[in-house]
Amino acid sequence: MRIPPHTQRSKRSRIPRRSQGAGHARTSAPPPGETDRVAGARPARRSTRVATVWAAVAALGLTVAGCGSEDGAQAGSAPPTTVELPRLSGQKLQVAAVWTGTEQANFTKVLDEFEKRTGAEVSFVPSGDDMSAFVGSKIAGGQPPDVALVGQVGVLREFAEKGWAKPLGPEAKAQLEKNFSPGWQDLGSHEGTRYGVYFKVSNKSLIWYNTAAFEYAGAKEPKTWRELLDQAQLISDSGTDPVSVGGADGWTLTDWFENVYLSQAGPEKYDQLAQHKIKWTDPSVTRALETLAELWGRKGMLAGGRSGALQTAFPDSVTKAFGNAAEPEAGMVFEGDFVAANVTDAGAELGAEAQVFPFPAVGEKAPVVTGGDVAVALRDSKAAQALLTFLASPDAAHIWAQAGGYVSANKALDVKAYPNAQFRDIATALIAAGDDFRFDMSDQAPAAFGGKPAQGEWKALQDFLKNPRDVAGIQRQLEADAAKAYQN
Repeated sequence: MRIPPHTQRSKRSRIPRRSQGAGHARTSAPPPGETDRVAGARPARRSTRVATVWAAVAALGLTVAGCGSEDGAQAGSAPPTTVELPRLSGQKLQVAAVWTGTEQANFTKVLDEFEKRTGAEVSFVPSGDDMSAFVGSKIAGGQPPDVALVGQVGVLREFAEKGWAKPLGPEAKAQLEKNFSPGWQDLGSHEGTRYGVYFKVSNKSLIWYNTAAFEYAGAKEPKTWRELLDQAQLISDSGTDPVSVGGADGWTLTDWFENVYLSQAGPEKYDQLAQHKIKWTDPSVTRALETLAELWGRKGMLAGGRSGALQTAFPDSVTKAFGNAAEPEAGMVFEGDFVAANVTDAGAELGAEAQVFPFPAVGEKAPVVTGGDVAVALRDSKAAQALLTFLASPDAAHIWAQAGGYVSANKALDVKAYPNAQFRDIATALIAAGDDFRFDMSDQAPAAFGGKPAQGEWKALQDFLKNPRDVAGIQRQLEADAAKAYQN
């Protein structure tokens, strides 16, 4: 029997622990026409590294609420025209990004507006999750896309060092400097040269929880790591595995490490480790891994145990917590703002059956780790530079903002473009935060270390999840892989 989400449950009414493997990710058909502009497109899984943004939630302790548009901008209202673009009639432009499904459909609206204003013909091609390999193959074949949206700072730097990425032209650079804080400008640069425009960003310091599981166990939102462990034990004692981990996707484990490390070691050490200026055998890494082991290594903490976590893909980790909201397999799941889409796909209601709290403070302050997608030109053409200029303007951001599932770091974007008060508050807080954040560490690393399945940091942390007692061994493994990747 499904319990109404707002009903207070007696602590005697037990939420049974579900048998392992009971959760199944729901799938849905793509929106009509979503692949119309894709040349040679084939069905692809939704990227799990990019999606809707609830930026600055961690800093403010905001709660996820409904996403209706009744109090926001009128759906489909025309975007402002704040930037002049050249006429590009007859020119063709190919754009590559990881986005599929709804994200692809919403980005297509942005490209449609660019076509309307310039007369250019734009085609979109999904890259798959490994943008570095995708672009490398296209470069080798002599047909790179004109513009790519890259999800990793390390890949941007790789493209710049190889001469694949082209510096921003004067018009695009002017829009970037006018509309973005220095922190976001610097993230799109390499060795002092501006290459990219961060068009979409994300907050990766959130823990989503099943309200029924918390209510039954008498658990409350924790503010510190110690409180998180205590609340997890309450949920475990009540008969539900407390934490679902998508360990089959190694990137989720890097996000766990980064949040613990940033809060515990501080931003200066974080920056040093991100640049490999200190080794992965540093005592600060030891402390972070030992802290993670307090959760990963404790019996009864992880849904399906450590072996089960290693066999769980990220979307399925969300389904374990929300696929049957009244009788969940897990009480909570850690990951970024994009979890909101997976919660909805699992059939749960945001704000009622699923709520969110900031990643707890391990040290003095709670962490704020961000991610994002940066647009870079791979062909030195007038059309490519014009698109970057458009993406750096509030005009382009307005289109996706009013469509939903998106927040921009563009400080010139009118917050009225967002579909409701929650989105407007979050966007306002993000802009107000300025540069008080740290970008995903693994995304800053060379792709060979921080961005590929079954190798580097992804593989090492999967090995650590398998055996959290081997801290020293994992540190040696991480340092050996990092040294090799940063040297190349």
